[in-house]
Amino acid sequence: MTHVNRNRLVYTVKDRCRVCYTCVRECPVKAIKIINGQAEVIGERCIACGNCVNVCSQGAKAFVEMKDEVTQLLLSNEKVIAAVAPSFPAEFTEIEDYRIFVGMLKKLGFYRVIEVSFGADMVAIEYKKLLEKGHDEGFISSDCPAVVAYVEQHHPNLIEHLAPIVSPMVAIARIIRKMHGDQVKIVFIGPCVAKKGESTEIDEAITFVELRDIFNHSGINLMAVTPMDFDPPHAAKGAGFPISHGLLNTMGRSSDVTDCSVIVTDGKDNFKDAIKEFEKGNLIGKHLELLCCEGCIMGPGMSKGGSRFRRRSIVSRYVADKLEDLDVGEWTEQVNAFSNLNYAREFYAAEQVLKIPEESEIKRVLLSLGKQKAGDHLNCGACGYPTCREHAIAILNGLAETEMCLPFTIEKMHTTINDLNESNEKLANARQALRHSEKLANMGQLSAGIAHELNNPLGVITMYSNILKEEVSQDDPMAKDLALIAEQADRCKNIVGGLLNFARKSQVNLQETNIVEFCKHSLNSVIKPSNVEIKFSSNVADPMTMIDQDQFMQVLTNLEKNAVEAMPEGGELSLEVEDSLHDIKITISDTGSGIAPENMEKIFTPFFTTKPIGKGTGMGLPLVYGIVKMHKGDIKVKSENNPEVGPTGTRFKIVLPRKPLN
Repeated sequence: MTHVNRNRLVYTVKDRCRVCYTCVRECPVKAIKIINGQAEVIGERCIACGNCVNVCSQGAKAFVEMKDEVTQLLLSNEKVIAAVAPSFPAEFTEIEDYRIFVGMLKKLGFYRVIEVSFGADMVAIEYKKLLEKGHDEGFISSDCPAVVAYVEQHHPNLIEHLAPIVSPMVAIARIIRKMHGDQVKIVFIGPCVAKKGESTEIDEAITFVELRDIFNHSGINLMAVTPMDFDPPHAAKGAGFPISHGLLNTMGRSSDVTDCSVIVTDGKDNFKDAIKEFEKGNLIGKHLELLCCEGCIMGPGMSKGGSRFRRRSIVSRYVADKLEDLDVGEWTEQVNAFSNLNYAREFYAAEQVLKIPEESEIKRVLLSLGKQKAGDHLNCGACGYPTCREHAIAILNGLAETEMCLPFTIEKMHTTINDLNESNEKLANARQALRHSEKLANMGQLSAGIAHELNNPLGVITMYSNILKEEVSQDDPMAKDLALIAEQADRCKNIVGGLLNFARKSQVNLQETNIVEFCKHSLNSVIKPSNVEIKFSSNVADPMTMIDQDQFMQVLTNLEKNAVEAMPEGGELSLEVEDSLHDIKITISDTGSGIAPENMEKIFTPFFTTKPIGKGTGMGLPLVYGIVKMHKGDIKVKSENNPEVGPTGTRFKIVLPRKPLN
């Protein structure tokens, strides 16, 4: 015998789980916990309803199969009897004559094939007796093992209200053993996973899906079997047991809406709601006929994809045909023969009620999920729990993780993406600055060597050209040539001087300076055309900072001069000074023609200039860059040269520490 405890019937196939939380959402008792991104079944809480197996599209939830054990049993010398659940017509819809189905089972090697429906007939009689005795508080039907497990584990205080009657499966097992002796082996075949762990009075239990696999593996063809009828005892109305109101109809009671003594409902949410209302005392004196599935015809052991209404119609037609051919006299004799059997059972509490944490703890978890106010409680159900509060309680009970909250995770992801983008931008800027520094360092070494080598011959050229200028008269044609030589020699000297300034590792001579007044003063040296307007603004709490006044004046005048030259048609030169606790920010902007995107990375490179020949040496901005860096500061530039995109112009932003560190 391979009896499996009901709490170990359903499990997770980990390599298939995609953590979609569908199983969490659909589990009626929240017996799924998320651990390290995997949805695992909590055996102690599981009622083996198999709903998670039905809803998992990836096949990550599975139940224990016993088809190999049944196959071995059939190959043995044991007398094996098949107890077939009454929902079989809803599964094997391709078999029009039920006798073909029985013949297939006999060909597999079953000694007898008996309908569980007769057990349902006997159970219905017991329920009828129970209701006729009356009970002030009412009963809960006990034929669905998942409903029984739910009461025992999650509402143990209602155990005394469970009808003390066995299920049709156990009833037929007791009948079979009375007929054929205790030595026979009984295999239950039905649509239910929970039946596998319901009772030790059954030797093995397989689902209809497992039976199909056995048929296929054995090569049994429905066209090549001898039709056979079920072995006695034969059932009557019990064949309708697997559909809603099945028990009520089998008892011979009407489902008239005016009869409110019995409440019938099915489905994973409906049966729970009925039990909760019963527990509250709102259904005192009522008798509950409950099924966890939407009728046994929709059990997890059925093939997926079948229509509930079509299945119900098929079972109803089977019952009608069966009752039409029923030998009532024979059925009555069978009922009388087994009426004295014991159909009683007992129930045992196995409490799995979740503890409700302190309110302060719940609020703490909700805050960690970004639920700071009532409006933040979306209750979207994406986590698998109906409300944010229940999700928080599940987290505190170790069943869930914060990452299960989809809105929270998306927001966290967006924050992470923004942080990554910011980090990538900083990294790109750092790489660019590093490349630029490396380039400048190489240029500096080259420039220093060139400058020192050129200084001496330039000095000789300048001296002798000026001597010759003095010796010749102004009318001499050589005078203009000598003047040009002296002028170009001076220009070369200025270029060499710029090279030396750029290349030298100068030490700044820091002085405490009022930066606002200093910036205002720098504008006084700007030769301003009449069509250029200068604007100065200051938003500084503490204007005092440490700079090298001589060198930094070169920075400002260079940038201001370039700004004016970029606006030949006129425009606006703006200088803005701001501060923070540790920094001074100076922004110089113009409304000129702007810098082309392809030139942006070259503007601080020595000798690069967009000005015509003779109008610029290309050393101004490299010198600015070097002085700012010697002050441990930073300089950035933004420019737009396309009028179709927006206003054109260039903006240099310098950030200086108040006290540069050596």
